[in-house]
Amino acid sequence: MNQTLKKELSMTACKIRMGAVTAVHSAKSGHPGGSLSAADILTYLYFQEMNVDPQDPKKDDRDRFVLSKGHIAPGLYSTLAHRGFFPVEELKTLRKIGSRLQGHPDMKKIPGVDMTTGSLGQGISTACGMAKAAKLMNKDFRVYTLLGDGEIQEGQVWEAAMFAGHNKLDNLVVIVDNNGLQIDGNIADVCSPYPIDEKFKAFNFHVINIDGHNLDEIAAAFEEAKTVKGMPTAIVAKTVKGKGVSFMENLASWHGTAPNDEQYEIAMADLNKILAELEA
Repeated sequence: MNQTLKKELSMTACKIRMGAVTAVHSAKSGHPGGSLSAADILTYLYFQEMNVDPQDPKKDDRDRFVLSKGHIAPGLYSTLAHRGFFPVEELKTLRKIGSRLQGHPDMKKIPGVDMTTGSLGQGISTACGMAKAAKLMNKDFRVYTLLGDGEIQEGQVWEAAMFAGHNKLDNLVVIVDNNGLQIDGNIADVCSPYPIDEKFKAFNFHVINIDGHNLDEIAAAFEEAKTVKGMPTAIVAKTVKGKGVSFMENLASWHGTAPNDEQYEIAMADLNKILAELEA
């Protein structure tokens, strides 16, 4: 990836993190930790990888994205807003009465959302259905779905993975946000899903392990996925929960906690410092 593009995407990811934190602070509830860990992946998907159009969000040939870990809606909303699907200022209405930005994504109300999600484990099944439908209709759009590493403790995830492998869905890319923490603590202590990569391989997936904050590795993984034929791809992205905010990083307590006013100021100062360094 050339340095100009890398810088632009890094700055966008930082702004998306700021938008997610602002939304959660405004709502006084929500899920900042996973929104921050997934920001670089969401940035690359919406600003580089996927064929989407904010002016025509339902266009027939668009690529589809399913946020299987629907609770990190603040991260997705911030990404969609910065991509131009709706005003960035609207992020401050998260979870408020009358707002279309609910605690989990709603495909009937929010432009750019392809599937209503929230019940963990179900999003990947929907993504498999979309990918299979594309095959049946001879359409060439691709389907992407983002899962949490705690989410893959759900049995339905592996039923869907078995379906994807059996049906050779090479138009499907499953991304696992492996930040290592879920609401109850370390995923390895709660109910270990490791080794994640070997499990997906057993279900006939092509598997790529990456640093989920390294844009070069993210780009290379998605490019590699496009070359894979006859099997779906799983990208296992090692990330940091709460990435970019000093007091949130690697703490399970920030899975679903909103910052107070003082903490919000510190968080925005952290992210503004990163942005300023990128702009320098």
